Amino acid sequence: MRLLIYGAGVIGCLYAALFSEAGYDTYVYARGKRLESLTKNGLLYRKDKKIRKATVKIIDKVEANDIYDFIFLPVREHQVHDALKELSYNGSPNIVTMVNTLEPYCGWENICGKGRIIPAFPGAGGSFDGNVLCAALTPRMIQPTVFSEIDGEMTERISVLAGLFKHAKIPYQIVRDMHAWQLCHLAMVVPIADAYYKADEPEKAGRERKVMISTAKRLRHNFSLLHELGIPLSPSKMNVFRFLPISILSTGLGVVFQSKFGNMFMYQHSMKAPDEMRQLHIYFYRYIKQAGNRLR
Repeated sequence: MRLLIYGAGVIGCLYAALFSEAGYDTYVYARGKRLESLTKNGLLYRKDKKIRKATVKIIDKVEANDIYDFIFLPVREHQVHDALKELSYNGSPNIVTMVNTLEPYCGWENICGKGRIIPAFPGAGGSFDGNVLCAALTPRMIQPTVFSEIDGEMTERISVLAGLFKHAKIPYQIVRDMHAWQLCHLAMVVPIADAYYKADEPEKAGRERKVMISTAKRLRHNFSLLHELGIPLSPSKMNVFRFLPISILSTGLGVVFQSKFGNMFMYQHSMKAPDEMRQLHIYFYRYIKQAGNRLR
């Protein structure tokens, strides 16, 4: 199977390394300094305390007739339109958009072609240590890689994609409604990112009791609003934010914020992408307000 990772950030490079380990014919599209680094050094990544080199091909252009079974698009929300415009000239049938977004997927199809988009979201995090990728998948029970067809139907290509992830040992979950899942995801990650930005010392945000209590209250508020709007909480375990006492929730948040997990999967992304997270903050609360107004 021929795969293209369009974007050589932390997420893209991790999935590229995992796909290459599984024996897939894997390509990575890169530009700028990352292109220079990958061309010179290859895709280096740390695993089992060793530095390894992924068997991938680095490209700086996607030709129209260069066909891939799946193109994975792990880019930031503000980069999606430009990426889809470039990919609109390519004939590959499937584009897996691994992006934080509340945009209607039909708008993306209008850019790149109807039927090509498979909305998804990665379950991973980490950073680069110089030229070496130091990243990992999130534990299955917390957040696997999620995806679905736009309409939630179970299609042959969804089954093929599931098999691809399974073979690469990437935990995954097929959901019924990616838009609802994205809403729930933002309901959680927006307050978490806000906590770092509010803290006197972001790296030690978990120790600031007032910040954790405020974050716990905001999480309860967000998920209660989604429930009131009739949006199914996905995954269903998100209902815990509606019912868990604030004292227990805030204490638990403090522990998670101070953990290695919190540092790799929460702190690093929030501090590396503050503009993106603040924009998503605006999008999420605007969406909730508009949805509430429509019900009145």
